[in-house]
Amino acid sequence: MKSHIKQRALIISALIVFSMSLFAQTDGKKVKVFLSAANQNEMLVEQQDIVLQRDLETENLLICIYPEFKYQRMLGFGAAFTEASAVNFTMLTPAQKQKVIELYFSKSGIGLNFCRTHINSCDYSTEDYVYVEDGDVELKTFSLDRERRDVMPMIKAALKANSDLWLFASPWSPPAWMKDTKKVTQGGRLLPEYWQTWANYFSRYLEEYKKEGVEFFGVSIQNEAKAVQTFESCVWSGKEEALFAVNFLRPTLEKNGFGETKIMIWDHNKERVMERARESFSVPGADNAIWGIAHHWYSGDHFDNLRMAHELFPDKPLVATENMTGGPIVGGVNYWNTVERYAKETIMDFNNFTSAIVAWNMVLDQYGGPIHNVTRRNNPPVATPPTSGGGAPIVFDTDKKEFTVRASYYTIGHFSKFIKRGAIRIGSSTYNDGVKAVAFSNPDGEIVVVVLNTTERETTPKIRLNNCTATFNLPGKSLQTLIIPPLGSNW
Repeated sequence: MKSHIKQRALIISALIVFSMSLFAQTDGKKVKVFLSAANQNEMLVEQQDIVLQRDLETENLLICIYPEFKYQRMLGFGAAFTEASAVNFTMLTPAQKQKVIELYFSKSGIGLNFCRTHINSCDYSTEDYVYVEDGDVELKTFSLDRERRDVMPMIKAALKANSDLWLFASPWSPPAWMKDTKKVTQGGRLLPEYWQTWANYFSRYLEEYKKEGVEFFGVSIQNEAKAVQTFESCVWSGKEEALFAVNFLRPTLEKNGFGETKIMIWDHNKERVMERARESFSVPGADNAIWGIAHHWYSGDHFDNLRMAHELFPDKPLVATENMTGGPIVGGVNYWNTVERYAKETIMDFNNFTSAIVAWNMVLDQYGGPIHNVTRRNNPPVATPPTSGGGAPIVFDTDKKEFTVRASYYTIGHFSKFIKRGAIRIGSSTYNDGVKAVAFSNPDGEIVVVVLNTTERETTPKIRLNNCTATFNLPGKSLQTLIIPPLGSNW
């Protein structure tokens, strides 16, 4: 009994010494602050540094940070190399192309490093297309010549700017002749006799890109696996996705030298994430064949669904593979609505175990396209890009031959510019539900905190770490990134 008491006393003493050490390392640290606010015409504006100082008394207006609580590891941030984006990119001058690539992928820009593209055409292509001729089961006519024209050059330019760019690909539909409906649009299902052919198709896609020096981190089995769309779409049940992964796709990838390629399921809205994961992972072998669970944001918050999916399958990463961007330019009418929605989604996704955030299109024209096979395709063009599924952070005016950087670009940058791949989400809490916050510890020990004020109220809260606090100004309707240097070092 005495031995147990003595051991406990030693542990408590060690913890007190450790706590005092952390306090000593934190006191006096300068914190960098970057601000965007609804009443400003600039975003990501660096503010005066604030300083962490000893504070054992403050009880109110605190945003608390707890590095000892560690959650998911970050994979990265990105957007999609759609054909629409690539077509617009080809129309830029060489100088404009270089600038757009720098804005998206360089360290001086927002440092995107985890991006998506599509297998066959998607809704943001100029037309329906596939890579083979009808009925070619052996894929003898398989060709990525169309990709070499537009999409590949944009991807290669991005890789040149950031060699640490990870890519994943998603199909919207198999070729029409492989489906029961004989159409690439309006849903339908892949016929069972073509499951192996379709797995081979994935492998050929990866092989042909590899010949061009472009390798892929992963694939998802189907974009929006439940949706019947007016554009390219195909329906899969959760069980079917798992059976395809276990019996066809995973073995085929391994056979052809792509055994490290990650496979994701679902790739659709959050409200069914847990149920779909449960259905898929009930299939024998699915745990080994399927790496992660992809999700979109179009059907509402449902953040608890992400948390429940993580609780059921804690070793399966959650990836937000399509979050809409777009909206007005900085300072435009209602531009803050776009900023706030995207920032809230990102913070809450992370606080519910998502490991990567990927936006949709990168570069669209002034009409929100090119786009095909959707309801609005025959409507008169509008002056600004649509703010639902189709907006992009960068818009190219095909008449003026100029591009504009929109508010959503800077919103992404509040996260992607500072949170590094390999960062760990750490514990945090806020004083008000209207103030959202998420915190990360970068691989070098730097702490990044992103704070969103959804209220109209301006206030002066304190960030709190290791019994030290620093006061900062929090305008109403604002987004801020605070950066605390690694403990034991200075700026």
